Amino acid sequence: MFFVWGHFKVLLLNLLLTLIFLENMKLNWKTLFGFFVVSVLSAGVAVGTYSYLDKSHSVTADKTLFDQSGYHPVAYNLAAAENTDFTLAAEQSVNAVVHIKSVAKPAGNQRGNRNYIDPFEFFFGNQMPQRARVGFGSGVIISKDGYIVTNNHVIEGADEIEVTTNDDQIFTAKLIGSDDATDVALLKVEGKNLPVIPFGDSDALKVGEWVLAVGNPFNLTSTVTAGIVSAKGRGNVFSGYGPGRGNNSQFSRSQDKVESFIQTDAAVNPGNSGGALVNTKGELVGINTAIYSETGNFVGYSFAVPISLVKKVVSDIREYGIVQRALLGVSVTELAALKENEPEKYEKLKVHEGVYVAGFSSKSSAEKAGLKEGDVITAINGNKIKSFSELRAEINRYNPGDKVEVSVNRMGKTSVFKVELKNDQGTTEVIKNRTPEEILGAELKPLSAETKRKVGVNYGVEVVKISNGKLKDAGIKEGFIILTANDERLTSPESLTNIVKSLMKQDPDERGLFIKGLYPNDRVLFFAIDLN
Repeated sequence: MFFVWGHFKVLLLNLLLTLIFLENMKLNWKTLFGFFVVSVLSAGVAVGTYSYLDKSHSVTADKTLFDQSGYHPVAYNLAAAENTDFTLAAEQSVNAVVHIKSVAKPAGNQRGNRNYIDPFEFFFGNQMPQRARVGFGSGVIISKDGYIVTNNHVIEGADEIEVTTNDDQIFTAKLIGSDDATDVALLKVEGKNLPVIPFGDSDALKVGEWVLAVGNPFNLTSTVTAGIVSAKGRGNVFSGYGPGRGNNSQFSRSQDKVESFIQTDAAVNPGNSGGALVNTKGELVGINTAIYSETGNFVGYSFAVPISLVKKVVSDIREYGIVQRALLGVSVTELAALKENEPEKYEKLKVHEGVYVAGFSSKSSAEKAGLKEGDVITAINGNKIKSFSELRAEINRYNPGDKVEVSVNRMGKTSVFKVELKNDQGTTEVIKNRTPEEILGAELKPLSAETKRKVGVNYGVEVVKISNGKLKDAGIKEGFIILTANDERLTSPESLTNIVKSLMKQDPDERGLFIKGLYPNDRVLFFAIDLN
C-alpha cells in the first residue's frame, strides 16, 4: 500500500513538472497528451510489477510444498498472558497445605523387651542404639473437620504422625487408611473450621495450562512454585527406574500400581510429596507424588496423582476402610509390545490405538459380557484408551457393581459391550479391610529355644490358637509349626503376615499360600491354601 501511494505521488510530480516545462516551451496540447500517457504507463508498469512480485513472494512463503489450508492463528491476548496473576490461587492454597512429620520407632527384640541385650551382640559388637526413622512430607486439608490427604510413602510404616499447619498449630494425626496402588493415604486430626482447598476437575486440565505446586520442599514450609501441565495420563513412568520421591527414597514400580499422572514442570523436590497441585482458580487438581531424577532433586519433571482418582480412593477409605477396586477381568498387552513381540497378530489388527485383550481371569465380567481374546479396547464410557495405564486408571474410578460401556475394535468392526465390574473376589459385594491375622485365623508365636531343640530346627513359628480362617479350613490345628511359606523361611509371625499382605495385592488367580511344617514328633506336612 505504501509502495503504490509512493508511485502515485511520483506520477503527480511528473505531471506538474511536465506542465511547467510545456508552459515554458510553449508546446501544443498533442505533445502535452503524449507526455501524460507516458507518465501514466510508467507508473502503471511499476505498480503492476510490484504487485506481481509481492504475490509471487507470498505464495512461496505461505504455501511452499505444504497444504495448511483451514489454519487460523490462535487468538492470543498478549496483555492477559503478561498479567497472569497467581496471588489469589496461592493465598487460597497455602494455608490448607500442612507439613507432615512421620516417625517410625525401632523394632523391639524377639523377647518383647526393649532393654534386652542379645549375648552374642554384647560380645561381638553391634550395640549401637537403634534410632527412629523420621520422614517429612506434605499434606492437604480437604475438610474443615480435619481430614488430610497425603502420599502413602510419606507415612508408610510410621508409628507417630505429626501435622503442622501454616499458622504453626501442631496436631497428632490418626491414619484412617492408605492405598499403596495409588500412593494415597488419608489422615485425620481433631480440628474445627480448618482451611481447605476445594476439589477441582483434573479431567478438564489442558496441556499448557498454568498450575501451582504447594508444599514443603527441604522443610521449607509454605513454598509455592509455578509451571504448566506438560502432559496428562502419564503411565509406566518409573518402570525399571527409581524416581526421587518426597523423602528422597527410591521406588520400584510393581504391577499393582495405578499410574495415570499429571506431568508438570512446576518445581517439586523432596518434602513436596503429598502437597497440592492447584489450578489458577485455587482448586485442587492433583496430589504431588514424584519426580523423575537421577539425583533425587528436581530437574524439570514432576508428577501428580489426578484428583479424580484421589477423590474416589479417599472416599472409599473413609467409608469402608479400604479401596473398593473394580476389575474388568482382562489381561492386556500394549499394542507397541504386540507389534514388537507378535508382529503377525499386530498386522491382522485394523486399529492401532488401544490395548489388546490377551486373556481373561476366572469369573471375568468382560468375558461374560462378550469380549473375546484378540479384541482391542479403545474406550471406556466414551473416554479413549491408548495404554494399559489409562485403562487401569479409568476403571479405578468405578466401584464393583457399576456398569461401564467398553468399546472394542474386532478386526475392523467397532462394538460396544456393557460390562458389570466386579471386585477381586469376582462379586459386587463390599470388600472388608481384613488383616492377615484375620484371614489366617490364627495366633502365632516364635519358636522357643526348647521347641527348637526338641524339633531340631532353628526357624519357624508356632500356631498357639486357631479360629475361623484359612488355616483352620486347611486342617491345621494348634501346635503346628510352620517352617516355610512360599519357600521363605519364617523367623517371626510378622514374616508370615508380610507374605500374606503381599499376596493379597496380587491377581486373585495368584493368591496361593504354600506352607511346609510339622507337628512335634511327626513328619513334615504340606498345605496349599487359596487366600481368596
